[in-house]
Amino acid sequence: MPVPETPADPPGLDLARLRAHLDRVLPGAVDGPLRAGLIEGGRSNLTYRLTDGASDWVLRRPPLGHVLATAHDMGREHRVMSALRDTGVPVPATLHLDTGTEVLGAPWYLMAYVPGTAHRDAAPLAALGEGRVRGIGAALVDTLAVLHRIDPAAVGLADFGRPDGYLERQLRRWSTQLDASRSRELPGIDRLHDLLAARRPLSPPPALVHGDYRLDNVLIDGGDRIAAVLDWEMSTLGDPLTDVGLLVMYTQLAGAGGGLIPAAATAPGFPPAGELAARYAAATGRDAADLDWYVAFASYKLAVVAEGIHFRFRQGGTLGAGFERAATMAPVLVEHGLTTLEAPQER
Repeated sequence: MPVPETPADPPGLDLARLRAHLDRVLPGAVDGPLRAGLIEGGRSNLTYRLTDGASDWVLRRPPLGHVLATAHDMGREHRVMSALRDTGVPVPATLHLDTGTEVLGAPWYLMAYVPGTAHRDAAPLAALGEGRVRGIGAALVDTLAVLHRIDPAAVGLADFGRPDGYLERQLRRWSTQLDASRSRELPGIDRLHDLLAARRPLSPPPALVHGDYRLDNVLIDGGDRIAAVLDWEMSTLGDPLTDVGLLVMYTQLAGAGGGLIPAAATAPGFPPAGELAARYAAATGRDAADLDWYVAFASYKLAVVAEGIHFRFRQGGTLGAGFERAATMAPVLVEHGLTTLEAPQER
């Protein structure tokens, strides 16, 4: 992502206020005019790359418009990444958290810049060759398995969530957030919710859950290793199979919605959904017999997220390109969820 040659305030950032604040809390860290540019690709929190010409950082803040309750929690992201810093899950170093609104009008945090590629498109990934692509897919699953094997108490996250009743609360939470973002009729979404509620499985032992684990939420380095896992805003303690279901759903729907769901998983060599699930089960010993439910739940959750994006887009609260496609994405997700529950697919 190019950073502007001269200082200019991108939407959502006041560089003068930010520089003055950083000089107070991180004296000597910034040396030279501060420049910033929005990192495209995210559909929720806003992410900027900052530079003073010598050093680079990344800043995260909530979106500018309609913000759903419990979403976009900067303190949550900062806390979990700080806790995971010395584990087998690679995360950027966290540098500063500001929970107030005086500097940017909203809470935000600063972290180290980690070089690497977040693969969204199929062509650049396919150019690596099928063997390397398969290896990246395997690394994606293996890193998730490492996350789910971490003892939350050992990293200071014993109170990071309430695992008991997790799936029931998740369904209630996303239904509530759908109601907060309703701006049109969305056929089938209430039926999908009711089917999920009626067929809710018993959860396996709880684990640290990322909440939005997919290929373009990790950075891949030049050696095809995962350099950093990003976007922890929905992380908690809960049912680890929700992460697996989401990864499977993203793989099955890769490229859908005119690219709103990244197409990278369509690159030749990327493991199919069933292979990803089997690798995870082998690495963790967890039974994925009810995976169809988790895939359908992932479809429901992302449909609600798409409706929230659509709502913000209509209000003018989104930055960057592609947000208009959220309107067409939600119906695709609802259909996929219903099909998965009503006519389970072979994996």
